[in-house]
Amino acid sequence: MSLREDIQAIRDRDPAATSTFSALVNYPGLHALLWYRVAHRLHAAGLVFLARWISQTVRFWTGIEIHPGATIGQRLFIDHGMG
Repeated sequence: MSLREDIQAIRDRDPAATSTFSALVNYPGLHALLWYRVAHRLHAAGLVFLARWISQTVRFWTGIEIHPGATIGQRLFIDHGMG
């Protein structure tokens, strides 16, 4: 999955996403998903503590927690992660 596909998923599902720049800047779900991918790779490599630390740090900043061991399908869109 690519960043381009992630942004397109946002633009397809949220009429408030008026541009690529808007999606990059204003969607904490996208930020959480991008960091999840980093944490997931670390988790798979056996660096579980570091992966969980990233997950918890991202949760603090975005309000969205995705366990680094989770399996996520394509074109996931998280809107309103805090409520």
